[in-house]
Amino acid sequence: MFKNILVHIPTELSPRPAVDGSVSLALGTGAHLDAMAIGYETASVPLVVEGSVAVASLFEAEHAQALERAEAALRVFDIEARNAGISYATRAVGALPIDAREMICASARLHDLTLVVQPQGEYNSYDNVIPRELLFQAGGPVLFMPYTFHGAFSAKRIGICWDGSRLAARALHDAMPLLRAADALVIITIDGTDPIPSEASTDHLVRYLAREGLPAKITSLPASKSEVQSILLSIAADESLDLLVMGGYGHSRLQETLLGGVTRDMLRAMTVPVLMSH
Repeated sequence: MFKNILVHIPTELSPRPAVDGSVSLALGTGAHLDAMAIGYETASVPLVVEGSVAVASLFEAEHAQALERAEAALRVFDIEARNAGISYATRAVGALPIDAREMICASARLHDLTLVVQPQGEYNSYDNVIPRELLFQAGGPVLFMPYTFHGAFSAKRIGICWDGSRLAARALHDAMPLLRAADALVIITIDGTDPIPSEASTDHLVRYLAREGLPAKITSLPASKSEVQSILLSIAADESLDLLVMGGYGHSRLQETLLGGVTRDMLRAMTVPVLMSH
């Protein structure tokens, strides 16, 4: 199972999905949990300031306020983690957004899994940027919790989104600790999109999983590319899935932003936790 998990605790949005999801996951897996909360500093200071001491004072006040926001978010986490009796550590950071991004992405590279909250597009917060950056920069799997999530996370029924691609395979292997502990696995394919290479067909995947001692069934539905995300969530509801596993951003971020894509659509609207790998 995962032994070291990192969780990003939002400071400007609700920390509850990250707290509930990460603490229950660590409790269920026996993993050590590192929680990082970042209070974001602004780069703007008045252009006309008399003396360097005044400038330094402004920056110090800004940093202190940012750090307090991070510490406040971690107090929520600390109560739940301590009550759960898990192994954990916390780190409160006050930093400019660009420095914060580099810091948490670097930390994620030395963890088995990183847990974040689904971005909330209607809010202008860097808490919405960090999760996407982690997906690209972590070098490992990122577990997105819906921003409506609360309660314990338990991945007993898992859907594997499969198109035979490198990213789908990466997500499959990254999720293996969770797949081995699941009660049921459902391989989800979408007819009508890009064809799956015969050597990586769903039948081959079923046989591969069977050799790993992991029986799985196949669910396949027709859909256009614009319907893939809604079909995936529909199957998740029909199959009572606790988790979806999928590759993240098969196209460039610019293409996903301008033309759309499954990853972008899933991050906009998810009803169950989603483990993504890039």
